[in-house]
Amino acid sequence: MSPTPALLRLYAAASSLLEPLAPALLRARARRGKEDATRLHERLGHATIPRPAGDLVWLHAVSVGESLSVLPLAQALCARRPDISVLVTSGTVTSAQVLAERLPRAVIHQFAPVDGPAATRRFLDHWRPSLGVLVESELWPNLILGAAARGVRLALVSARMTEASARGWGRTAGAARRVLSAFDLILPQDADTEARLKRLGAEVGPRLNLKQIAAPLPCDPAALADLRARLDGRRVVLAVSTHPGEEAIIGRAFARVSASRPDLALIVVPRHPARGASVAADLAAAGLEATRRSAGAQPGAGAYVADTLGELGLFLRIADLVVMGGSFVDGIGGHNPLEPARLARAMITGPYAFNARELYDELFAWAGAAEATDEAALARHMAGFADNPQVARRTGEAALACAERQGQALDRALALLEPLLP
Repeated sequence: MSPTPALLRLYAAASSLLEPLAPALLRARARRGKEDATRLHERLGHATIPRPAGDLVWLHAVSVGESLSVLPLAQALCARRPDISVLVTSGTVTSAQVLAERLPRAVIHQFAPVDGPAATRRFLDHWRPSLGVLVESELWPNLILGAAARGVRLALVSARMTEASARGWGRTAGAARRVLSAFDLILPQDADTEARLKRLGAEVGPRLNLKQIAAPLPCDPAALADLRARLDGRRVVLAVSTHPGEEAIIGRAFARVSASRPDLALIVVPRHPARGASVAADLAAAGLEATRRSAGAQPGAGAYVADTLGELGLFLRIADLVVMGGSFVDGIGGHNPLEPARLARAMITGPYAFNARELYDELFAWAGAAEATDEAALARHMAGFADNPQVARRTGEAALACAERQGQALDRALALLEPLLP
């Protein structure tokens, strides 16, 4: 193996010097709700669960979206290789809550360690994985190079790299090549990421997007029946995963459309439920009376803010039309359109959905979604779908067909990972 680039040696030395500060920083984050105060030891590499005997496969995801995308892979590994233990790590409190509800009983969850030499060493010494599968964009040098040094086979699956990140790594070309060369398999999720990784010297395999293989989001049947009864036949426009600035745009467009269509209801599911109060304020400023689910309110006249966690599957099932958040203000890049598509829901996206551009291009080609370039276009599309429910139904069916085609990715993922399994 060639000598370690100077920048990586410097990174290891600097992170070692800073690592003693990690406990205090983690406690400060816990006070702000960004860490689980009862599980900070895991973030320092101290396992809270014994390691099972035998071979172990480690899957790592960062936040909620990535964590949901590894669920089918974890379930398939448990079903096909019951002789192997599966460990899933994630990095956020919300992702841990989602995984606790949905992981198979046999799968272990731990928080990922901070990327300090001591924390990663403790983590790897305890768990001793045979294979590590990292999802999307987690390139932590100490963790990756430490695993490779122990002979752990590594895969970077559903890899995503922004242009800004690629430029940053490009300024440290030797370090980038060393980190990327630690992977036995790299599967980019789109053409842009593939080009960026190749530019950094990586050898990449076929494209694969794990977010294309998830099952429909679950829901509580009793809660669904109750919600439908409370809506009393009103048709629902559902805005999902919205970000600051978008609720005002969506609220004004809906107010314009609903003025002549009183049977429409607006439900907004913000990407971050803690924003519930500010979302309600923005909707009120748009002329809509807004109530919040977290405050115990039920849907009524005006807009309803679903500022709770883990209920998106419930609200998607009562939606007649879905407006995709993260796409009406620049800089976010949109969110996964396959979640509504798997439930055959017609959807409207804004113009800034570059993170899922290939998926949207296919949806547009099969008339499975519509794009609104501005607030006026959003209102026109809302009105068009509201006035033509049969068009909304056919659009949802086209979206479902697209999602089913994408679902074949799970078999491809398992076939590519098979040679790396113990």
